[in-house]
Amino acid sequence: MIHPDARLERLLGGPALAALRQRLRRHFERRSAEDPGQHLSLSQLAAAEREALALLAGRPVSTARSARIDIARIDAALRSAGVCDSLRQALERLDGPIIDRVAERQAHQQSWSAVIQQPRRDTRLHAWLQTPAAAALLKRLTRRNAAQADTLLAQADAVLRHLPTQGLARAQLAAQALGNAHALDASQPVASLVLAAWRHSENSALQAESAGAQAPTTGERVRDIWARAGVLVNELARPALALNLPPTAAGPLAPGEPCYLSLRQLLRAPPAWAVAGRAIHVCENPNLLAIAADRLGARCAPLVCTDGMPAAAQRTLLDQLTQAGAHLHYHGDFDWPGLQIANFVLRRWPAQPWRMRAEDYQTAAHQAPHRPRDLSASDTTTADWDPQLAPAMHRHGLAIAEEAVADRLIDDLRLD
Repeated sequence: MIHPDARLERLLGGPALAALRQRLRRHFERRSAEDPGQHLSLSQLAAAEREALALLAGRPVSTARSARIDIARIDAALRSAGVCDSLRQALERLDGPIIDRVAERQAHQQSWSAVIQQPRRDTRLHAWLQTPAAAALLKRLTRRNAAQADTLLAQADAVLRHLPTQGLARAQLAAQALGNAHALDASQPVASLVLAAWRHSENSALQAESAGAQAPTTGERVRDIWARAGVLVNELARPALALNLPPTAAGPLAPGEPCYLSLRQLLRAPPAWAVAGRAIHVCENPNLLAIAADRLGARCAPLVCTDGMPAAAQRTLLDQLTQAGAHLHYHGDFDWPGLQIANFVLRRWPAQPWRMRAEDYQTAAHQAPHRPRDLSASDTTTADWDPQLAPAMHRHGLAIAEEAVADRLIDDLRLD
């Protein structure tokens, strides 16, 4: 920094004018050096500040607390006095270089544009990077550091080139693609980028197939998205429960006995489900499947249980059955969470409601033992498939568990 001479110190230096200098510096920071602007309006000026501005411009001191400064006039006065070439130069001599925020912003934007537009090998990553959400997520994950963003994108690109896979553990994928078994853990930013790009690709494909429809997101979890990419996360947790599903034309595994199918099994060795054109019934509660096994055994129609909101294993199984040509029919609890699950299932695959209409609920409510109302009047969920169902549930105020209507459901499941 060039040390100012005594005249400049007297004109604009010292602690008393530090706040004024900061205000003047901010003006120049917001303008390019080539275009410093012609005028600057200042308010709430102290007496010492008004005096300094008057001396700089060669004008009488004003008593007004606001002033409109002619920058060109001050520049000319400083040059004429031989103090310095401009007000900007005077401020830099007193307090150091003024950062060109305009140039800084332009350079920042150019660096980010280069990161976003850099060709990537994986087209899914490139497509996601063209969305506004991509830049926002990248800047948040990297605290606006373009160089770090470029590194993360290179890592995400390396991972996506391995996807989809078939039953590969997430830790193994991370080790193979990035050399670190924990690089794709839930807390890692590269995992967020991979999942965002994969999800965008899924949505784009669905929109192309369904004329702009949006993929459902209710109950969506990271584990479920990884599973659709063929990646195993906690692959033994919450296995899917099924009864009499025919994996091949030879018949079902363990006829008449409930069986669990882990995400690991479903992804590593997908069964060849022999269900084309067949009705597959789906229930919400494991108890119903157990009742069906007890009463009907091998004479029960194929039945799958979601065990509440479907998790990764259940979603993978229902995906496989739908892709194999099955027609899903869903039943769940008559309560508000039950309707939320039913809405999701019927939209996601899609499925047909199975004894889940308003008349089915009203029949069950009339036959239910007398008890106090137990459906919250303040909560509500509209049934997508029947607009009369939620009003009927409000009128009766009774939650009807799936097990309470087991007799009717078992009759539907009975094979002749």
